[in-house]
This record gives sequence, C-alpha cells and structure tokens, in this order.
Amino acid sequence: MTHRHLTAAAALTACTALLLSGCGSGDDPEGKSDDKIAGAEDASSSSPSASAPDDSKRPSIKLPKDDVLIFENRKTGDPKKDAVLSDNEQRLRAIDAAIIEGDPESEPVYFYSARDAAVSAAKSIQSYVDDDLSVTGTVRYFDRSVTFRSDGSARLTYCSDETKGFAKERKTGKVLQSAPDENSYVFYDTRLDRNEAGVWQTTGVKSQRGAEQCQP
Repeated sequence: MTHRHLTAAAALTACTALLLSGCGSGDDPEGKSDDKIAGAEDASSSSPSASAPDDSKRPSIKLPKDDVLIFENRKTGDPKKDAVLSDNEQRLRAIDAAIIEGDPESEPVYFYSARDAAVSAAKSIQSYVDDDLSVTGTVRYFDRSVTFRSDGSARLTYCSDETKGFAKERKTGKVLQSAPDENSYVFYDTRLDRNEAGVWQTTGVKSQRGAEQCQP
C-alpha cells in the first residue's frame, strides 16, 4: 500500500553535501527538542531580537495544480505563533515542490529547514528521485498547535490527512492510489528555531503514521 509521504526506498546512508556538517536520522524520536544535536552545525538562533524576515528575499515556491496542500488554523491572533505556522507551511510546500522537481538540493527546502530536519528532508526527497516518483493529490494539515519553550524555540504539533494524496510514477504519470486507512493519517511533533534572518526554521521532526489522535 502506497502512501504519499511513505517513501518506497530504503533510507540513504549518505547525506547530500549541500546540507550540514553532520548526518543523522532527521527525527527527534523522543521529542526532546532541547537536546543538542551531535555533529550538526547550529545555524539557527532563537534570539528574540532577530529582525523580521525580508519577504522580498524569500524563495519563490510554485506547486502544480494537481498538488494541493490545505492548511487549517492559519491564524491564531498571535503574530508570533502565526509566523511559526506560516514558515512551517512554506517548508512543507518547498518539500513537495522539490519532490515534484526531482531536486534534493532545492534551495527553498533549506531556507526553511536546518540541522536534522534538513537532513531528513533531503533523504525523503532523494528517495522519491531514486524511485522515479513524484506526488499528486490533496493533503490536509490540521490540529496545528504552537507553544514556545523557555529557550525561545517553538514546538509545533499537527496532523496530516493523506487520504487524497498519492505518489505517482514520474515517467508514466500513473497515480499509485490505495484505499484510505488509519495509516493515511500522520502526527507530527516538530521543533522550530528562529534564525538571525527572522525565519522560523524547522530543526527537528518526529512523526507517527496511523496516530490515534489524528484519526477522524
């Protein structure tokens, strides 16, 4: 059974040179986002004095009409939380665009990702490239919730509904559809750090496919 973001290839054993100085799983399996990530350069800063990002310098991300990402709870009324949600949204769009373009070194992915999250994104994109697959359909992101830690980092949790999102063969365009089941729903627990440019970069990701809290 093929699910959109469940890659068919085995995890890569080497990291893309563009990424960081260290390799890792890309996930924070215990959700302990305050831990230091060994071997990875800390390119982000959670300093509250970081200036707001210059929108003119943000990379352009374009998705084809057959790839639709729906984000619920986009506005909380808190500008800081809304900025976290927005930058996470752009990261997810960037990853889809990179998969569709077949480009593991796509610049927008690393604009919104750093450390382990950048490594895991590269592995995921590369596995689609290796299997000659792309993505299509609609994925809905819901139950998005932002909290802030004492160190200035953000914790963002959310669910995804992939019942209408699928992988597709790049050469033939054949959509690899499968009947929806509990594994079509995924729970994400992520860490974001605000860098010196004011961008909330995702730096750690923990995910659980078939999570009970995301089921309809």
